Amino acid sequence: MTKSGRGVFLVGGIVLVCGLVLFLGILAIIVFRFPKLPISHTPDFGATLQALIASGPIASPSPIVSATAPTASTIVPAGEPSGHIVWTCQLYKYQSSNQICIMNADGSSYRRLTTEDGLNHYYPSLAPDGGSIVYSQYREDNVYEIYELTLADGVVRRVTDRLGTLTGPAISPDGKSIAFTHWTVASDQEQIWVIDRDGGNARRVFNDHGWDPTWSPTGAQILFASDRDGSNQLYIGNLDGRGLHKISSLSAIRGRSDWSSQNMIATYSGDAWKREIYVMYEDGSNQHRVSPPGGNSQGPSFSPDGRWIAFTAYYDKLNDINGCEIYIMRVDGSDLRRLTNNDYCDYQPRWGP
Repeated sequence: MTKSGRGVFLVGGIVLVCGLVLFLGILAIIVFRFPKLPISHTPDFGATLQALIASGPIASPSPIVSATAPTASTIVPAGEPSGHIVWTCQLYKYQSSNQICIMNADGSSYRRLTTEDGLNHYYPSLAPDGGSIVYSQYREDNVYEIYELTLADGVVRRVTDRLGTLTGPAISPDGKSIAFTHWTVASDQEQIWVIDRDGGNARRVFNDHGWDPTWSPTGAQILFASDRDGSNQLYIGNLDGRGLHKISSLSAIRGRSDWSSQNMIATYSGDAWKREIYVMYEDGSNQHRVSPPGGNSQGPSFSPDGRWIAFTAYYDKLNDINGCEIYIMRVDGSDLRRLTNNDYCDYQPRWGP
């Protein structure tokens, strides 16, 4: 081989080695920076829940949140809480200036939504698509209106117009209607009403007393509290007002309840400062306490997947009137977690996407 040929061979070899090193370096970056994600499986709900409870909690990743609207985490381990929770935050320790706040289901990205410091806002709930919330707001004496706030841009729209004192609004699963509690001075009676989401066609659903309505997963029925038979109990009726029947037999039920995607019902019961969360099947069977004792627990709301319950409790500040915080637990009462920690009351949580 000539001298010039050996030079060309040597240069070519160096180029080949450098190219190989560069290729291996890029491959290593891809492998270690972007590991393969585990395949998500959806086995039987009960078996999955039991397995998760037995293995203990899994650390939750930091959610990715936009600057304008909450966004679900891109990766949430199976069984961990996801979605968002809205609630009434008593920022100034006065009920007359309650505000509406929102956070991710792990307690991160806490922020206030309403802006009128001197007005009372309460009873928030998320739309089924997670894009907006509805809530009650003071307008004038004996008049509370239902408002809807779009999370992406903060735009607020008044839904109702002087129908009375309207509380506990909840959007139907199909997104077309809003159920709420209706009260006026003239009637002096709380009743369950429904209105179209655009504010038209307001109508009473059930005769006699009723408050704190919750939609069934299908939207064909409404769960609510009533004292029509004496003590406060839970009732279910069809949207046309028929098929009304009592499902609970607990003492001192307050009202605020929820109906999960797994057809479980949660409520709270008990004397003042001794309240507990109870769950049951939709026919009222298997009523049993799930909240750890001693927290004065109340106002339950299921996560969208039915695996968790958000609620108000005083575990860390019992007997402190401003000590109510938002907690979550698994549906069997295990894995209790506190999400808020303020010197004012956080209450009326409602979970959504």
